[in-house]
Amino acid sequence: MNRDLLVLTKQEYLTEEQAAAVIAGLNKILGPVENWVSFCVANEIIDINKHKIITKTHLVKQILQDKPNKAFIFICNKN
Repeated sequence: MNRDLLVLTKQEYLTEEQAAAVIAGLNKILGPVENWVSFCVANEIIDINKHKIITKTHLVKQILQDKPNKAFIFICNKN
């Protein structure tokens, strides 16, 4: 999986091997949790049109897949 990562370390410079090891470790940690289920559990939909807050994971996923650019529907992190 290709992604942009900003890695801050206490070292001034990382060699190619060290950078590859850090990125491999981050991919190992982030891979299992970056999926639709985790995203839908951590977020909710605020639908201003219907005056509702949708928290059920299957409904969040359905709304984001079917109507990703509908006006006045916002994704809000539960954190």
